[in-house]
Amino acid sequence: MAKKQGLLVVFSAIAIQLTLGIAYIWSVFQNGVAETIFDGDNAAAGLTFSLLLVTLTMGSVIGGKLAIRYSTRRVVLVGGMILSAGFILASFVTADIPWLLWVTYGVMGGVGMGFTYSTTIACAQKWYPHKKGLVTGIIVASLGFGGVIFTPIVENLIVVFGKNEAGVGEFKTFFVLGIVFLVVCSIGSIFMVNPPADYGAAAASASAAAKGTKEYTPSQMLKSPKFYLVTFTLMLACMGGQMMMGFAKPLALEDEAIAAYAAVGVLAITLFNSVGRLFWGMMSDKLGRKNTILILLAGNAVLPLLVNIVQGYALFVLIAFIGFFYGGLLSNFPSLTADLFGAKHMSVNYGLVLLGFGVGAVVSLQIAGHFRNVAAQANDISLMFPAFVIASCCAAAGIVMMLVLKALRKKERAN
Repeated sequence: MAKKQGLLVVFSAIAIQLTLGIAYIWSVFQNGVAETIFDGDNAAAGLTFSLLLVTLTMGSVIGGKLAIRYSTRRVVLVGGMILSAGFILASFVTADIPWLLWVTYGVMGGVGMGFTYSTTIACAQKWYPHKKGLVTGIIVASLGFGGVIFTPIVENLIVVFGKNEAGVGEFKTFFVLGIVFLVVCSIGSIFMVNPPADYGAAAASASAAAKGTKEYTPSQMLKSPKFYLVTFTLMLACMGGQMMMGFAKPLALEDEAIAAYAAVGVLAITLFNSVGRLFWGMMSDKLGRKNTILILLAGNAVLPLLVNIVQGYALFVLIAFIGFFYGGLLSNFPSLTADLFGAKHMSVNYGLVLLGFGVGAVVSLQIAGHFRNVAAQANDISLMFPAFVIASCCAAAGIVMMLVLKALRKKERAN
């Protein structure tokens, strides 16, 4: 009975994360929103997605605390309602009130996602304490795969609703997506329950003892240098992937050889983002979380430097590889957090670690938006390259921080 209930939790988490992936395909909306609402300002339009990512982290912390007090089921239901309301209200935004898009899609969308994102991961991990990497990889891969499924659907909805009128289809599509969020999260929340207190306790305790892990409360974690190393590494590591998530389609549109197939860029990064989450999640159970993250950081340091070198269809291949290595980060940091600080307070603790992800999102997309504006003014997309150089340097700095974390962890075990 318990095994079946655990599977229901995982399948429900997968369904919820699939729909959350819709919010990640911002690149599909970027051009239409920038032209219609922000008078062509890509940085201002990109701020919408930045706000979603940073408030996702805040929502994860709040949602994690509420889940402990009230239940995962209630938090997921409320999160779905907030997310749904944000997208429905976003459909009424006009150029006269552009800031409202930041509040609705950005802030409300992010908080709603945060309520559901880390709480569903933490709940599933508790049912499968021995296979955190695999289970986390499957669930967060679903979020990435949601982008693959919904990108062509959303593209078609924009065309159908827009009827060749720029910027119209995007906002009518927001309304439809809001309804989807409400339905899926409401149904999925029914099955989101934590296991009994003694479920897998012996195995989890043995695993934790073998790794030298104790159960950290959020306040204890905040006093540990390991928290800051993990959080800042996540902030630095994700910048290249975040830039490409937001600007894959605009970059492809600037290449005449592939402009007609620009949406493939969005599909490429979302598909391989999803595959990377699952693949690297499984690999981390074999290679170890920190070793896997070092490999991913190396990839995220090298690949952005190739943006100005590749042309034509090879750009899609590069976008896919960036997504593959970026996705691996997002499946490994939740498991690393549980390894370092325990599973008991995982939903809150990982929400705090995600603050690094949120800050990195705001910084990276503003940098990318700035250089995208520079490139647009000069009609030369190569001028966007400095943004990716910055992302590469940040990933390289992340390697140093992860090596420091490994040394600190080794010292702790020796003592």
